[in-house]
Amino acid sequence: MGGAVRFNYGWLDYGPTSRLQLELLRADIEAGAGPLFFSAQYRWYDGFDAVHHAYAGWNFSETTQLKAGIQQVPFGLLPTVSQSFWFGSGYYLGIEDDYDPGVTFSHEQGDHHWTAGWFSGDEYGSGSRYDRYSFDVAQTPELPYRERGRVHVRYEHTGVLNEGELLLGASAFSGRIQDTATGRHHGHHGAALHAQWKLEGWTTQLQWARYRYSVPGDRIAMSAFLAPFEIASEADVPSANVAYSFGARRWLDDITCYNNLSMTRPVGRRAGVRESWQNVTGCSLQKGIMLTYVDWIAGKNMWFAGGDGIGIDDGGPSRWHSRLNLNIGFYF
Repeated sequence: MGGAVRFNYGWLDYGPTSRLQLELLRADIEAGAGPLFFSAQYRWYDGFDAVHHAYAGWNFSETTQLKAGIQQVPFGLLPTVSQSFWFGSGYYLGIEDDYDPGVTFSHEQGDHHWTAGWFSGDEYGSGSRYDRYSFDVAQTPELPYRERGRVHVRYEHTGVLNEGELLLGASAFSGRIQDTATGRHHGHHGAALHAQWKLEGWTTQLQWARYRYSVPGDRIAMSAFLAPFEIASEADVPSANVAYSFGARRWLDDITCYNNLSMTRPVGRRAGVRESWQNVTGCSLQKGIMLTYVDWIAGKNMWFAGGDGIGIDDGGPSRWHSRLNLNIGFYF
């Protein structure tokens, strides 16, 4: 059994400052017996509660595993293409730290790691529910879609470069979304190339991802944390991150500082869509059960950083906005 409690403070240059307040309560459970294992996590936020994950699995051997339930989708660098509390742009687009119901099979052979999986849709089976942790396709009056089945494949190779650990990989998925007004299905596809290099305290991450919703028009809606918003229906999402762990310093067990840069680049140059940027500079401070993030988030045309959505253009000025975010968490 475990859990967490977190408190958050935010200063915004585009809106009112939020005082230090309770941000999250979390309950965890993990269990195992022989080759069988189980893991679940539930979260309570301000105004809503949501499942994070809940899955069971079977270890056929030390290198082969089967999992079923609401679990992290195997796409891109894992567990995240970021080091900050705020994640990268891909999180808000539903291609980073996404949890959906499905079945996955993974196998390791030496330096090679393969994962394949099938996912039935989003964790609640309805695009009209906005109170969720993972960002999924939203059902709105203008864009009434919901996620349906998807097939995922992911490969990663572990190697050595200049005495550091190098991970090179590729991911892809193909599936469908449904127009709930007409019942018609549309294609939903994506792919990514990803790399990560670690040497002593340094970590460098590079990823180029793309997603395609084959829907009429240039937009689709996403939602999480009670808020639906629109994104470009087709875009490329490059990310470049660097982080350094200073290790133990004075009374702290670890200090890690980082810069996470990501971009959403819509396909083509058309009215109604334009580029979005997000850059997060910050540090995480760890002492025992306490983990604190201090992040400076800067966004241009970026949701959750003063923008109307991601990759869209509603005719307003495209300006940089920023916010200072402090998150203090205790993990049990």
